[in-house]
Amino acid sequence: VQLQASGGGLVQRGESLRLSCEVTGKIHGTWTVGWHRQAPGKQRQYVAHITSFGTPGYVASVRGRFIISRDNAGNTVYLQMSNLQPEDTAVYYCAYGRIGAAPDRWGQGTQVTVSS
Repeated sequence: VQLQASGGGLVQRGESLRLSCEVTGKIHGTWTVGWHRQAPGKQRQYVAHITSFGTPGYVASVRGRFIISRDNAGNTVYLQMSNLQPEDTAVYYCAYGRIGAAPDRWGQGTQVTVSS
């Protein structure tokens, strides 16, 4: 399984961005694709995930602003980010894993920068 993240950029406070994570390769059973982010000088942080059943989850700081979704084939997972704030600035990574397990495949990051 390989993941390719895209969609990052530079936006102003209050604007929106949509990140995409294309998942390729052989996917078995039940799975989770999630988004994580790492700001400069900070540890990587979980942001959101969606399961093969379509069940989403979010960290509290983005709930109500970010929406995670997937296409019908499950090959691409999206993260629609609205009302972006400077504290959302980070490199965003998508990751794949089995439900209930830690991610074991990571994509390259995509930079999101929110200016004030």
